[in-house]
Amino acid sequence: PFLRLLEAQLQEQRREHEEEVEALKNEVDVMKEELEKQQQAFLQTLQLSPEAQVEFGLQQEITRLTNENLDLKELLEKLEKNEKKLKKQLKIYMKKVQDFEASQATVPAERRRHERNMQVAVQRKEKDFQGMLEYYKDDEPLLIRNLIT
Repeated sequence: PFLRLLEAQLQEQRREHEEEVEALKNEVDVMKEELEKQQQAFLQTLQLSPEAQVEFGLQQEITRLTNENLDLKELLEKLEKNEKKLKKQLKIYMKKVQDFEASQATVPAERRRHERNMQVAVQRKEKDFQGMLEYYKDDEPLLIRNLIT
């Protein structure tokens, strides 16, 4: 059983490794394609006149900035959607707090009566003790429990 478990773990790790290698190969392929496109664009710009090179560079920069702008707009929309959701949740929680506070406003009179009864009960139990206390070691847990209560 132990060897089977190890073999299964090894196969799982091998499978994960192969998937990771495949993903990295795909990423490398995409990067190679992008590099080739950039090299071709660079070679084309070298063949252009200086004015055309400047214009081509400006067009590429405009394209890059436009894509970056679209990404930022998408991020902004996500953040605004999240903000609306959080504001709705905040309103719900604020309503719950107000309802709870309103319900607590009606309870204090009953609670005060209950607390007075408890204080009276506590006062009756209190006594003045002076001196040392003798006890058996076996009775220690019981004594501690009684001291706490």
